[in-house]
Amino acid sequence: MAYDRYVSICQPLHYEMVINRGACVQMAASAWISSIINSALHTGNTFTISFCGGNTVDQFFCEVPQLLKLACSDSYLSEVEVIIFGVCLVLSCFVFITMSYVQIFRTVLRIPSEQGRHKAFSTCLPHLTVVSLLLCTATFAYLKPTSSSASGLDLLVAVLYTVLPPMMNPIIYSMRNKEINGALSKWMSWRLFSKNKMSLGLLW
Repeated sequence: MAYDRYVSICQPLHYEMVINRGACVQMAASAWISSIINSALHTGNTFTISFCGGNTVDQFFCEVPQLLKLACSDSYLSEVEVIIFGVCLVLSCFVFITMSYVQIFRTVLRIPSEQGRHKAFSTCLPHLTVVSLLLCTATFAYLKPTSSSASGLDLLVAVLYTVLPPMMNPIIYSMRNKEINGALSKWMSWRLFSKNKMSLGLLW
């Protein structure tokens, strides 16, 4: 998404040529393949860990840091290596996104009209906000020292990076679509009309 924004703002005349079907397939495939490899490594290592800390996971789901709390002290080093691989993967994505947005902001700040700058920023900031939320909370969850007791902060961070970004993505990107905005305003008008009609019926 960052690369798409970069090309559309910094190289608008080359957009059709650069962001073609092949480029989209390659970007989607690289995201899927890296995610599958990372997940497979975590899953494989989880089955090799010896657990000696009980069977209660202090989380909504079997998250890796919470599983490591239950592992025997000398049996989870391979999982730590996989976590380091995952962090390197996330950091490389973060560096790529940061470089893309630095170029975008440099280009946007050179736009003479304030309306043009506002329009360019409005296309980038929602994506940047969601990605920052995901990367910061996930990095915090996986890099902070594990504690023996569960905390509300652990649960909140897990919700922030597993539930909130996927939930916000369709909302953020759909709000920019004129057809969806029109359908939403029609639906809201219909709901208000139905409520008013029902309240008038109760009064009669």
